[in-house]
Amino acid sequence: MKLAIAGTGMIACEALSGLRAWGWGPAAICSTPRSAAKARALAERYGCPAVYTDYPAMLRETEADAIYLGVPNALHFAMASQALEAGRSVIVEKPLASNLREAQALAALAREKELFLYEAITTVYQPDYAALRENLHRVGTVKLVTCNFSQYSSRYDAFQRGETAPVFDPAQAGGALMDLNLYNIHWLLGLFGPPERVEYHANMDRGVDTSGAALLGYPGFQAVSLAAKDCGAPARYAIQGTKGCLLQDTPANLCGAVTLRLNGGTEERFHTPTGHRMEMEFRIFAQKIAARDLAHCYGALENSLAVCRVLTQARQYAGIRFPADAAK
Repeated sequence: MKLAIAGTGMIACEALSGLRAWGWGPAAICSTPRSAAKARALAERYGCPAVYTDYPAMLRETEADAIYLGVPNALHFAMASQALEAGRSVIVEKPLASNLREAQALAALAREKELFLYEAITTVYQPDYAALRENLHRVGTVKLVTCNFSQYSSRYDAFQRGETAPVFDPAQAGGALMDLNLYNIHWLLGLFGPPERVEYHANMDRGVDTSGAALLGYPGFQAVSLAAKDCGAPARYAIQGTKGCLLQDTPANLCGAVTLRLNGGTEERFHTPTGHRMEMEFRIFAQKIAARDLAHCYGALENSLAVCRVLTQARQYAGIRFPADAAK
């Protein structure tokens, strides 16, 4: 499969490092004019035959099975829309869009054009996530679920000095909720479905949530989802039920080994070793696009829409607004 890449930031570079091994050949890289030299260096390093600084030109000219968008969050909707209108399938780095309205519009356009639209969310494609699903019934009736994905950001010191990277910029749909807690919420909704109630209690600084706690209310149990970019702690995920608990000690973007502890003292561990954290999602995307399996894509898209709904509700609860929220 051939993939055209928009973006030269950290996430695009991370994807480029493994694409050939995962079933993709890089067909083109598109950057801003300011980043053209970096794009040329990446193209040379990873054997990519074309470099663009004009995104519409890349969409017109490049032979590719899909476009991968590794650009700031606020650009996802416009650039994915352009690609779909141009007849291109799209893999968009998480989040799918800045809010639910944008996500729904993208999903409708993909279906209308009979094109693929995947959100690149590593969590749900990991084999150990499947082990969680398969063993969930063994903990009995679920009572409490907790998630914590907290990493002190390498950009936080600069943010404290007054500099604003996109991940800390509300104008770019940044913040801890959209960057890290999104993984937790995918983890939760993939296991339990949409919640009945959503709250988000955020630590705010210059209009952006640098950390916060999302509270998701389900029939019979509560889920607490913590994420932070202004402080760190070991990752910890726990599903507590009447017969035992399921535990993970890796953040949701890695979603690694699972431990099942039953009330009687029995303990089991489930783990399928994998390579790079992005490998499984890109292998699956290549397989499904090659097979024209739109049903798989649109099923995954419904899950992404459910997450977008929770993220939008959480921001509304906390009073966090993005420019996209004002658009009609």
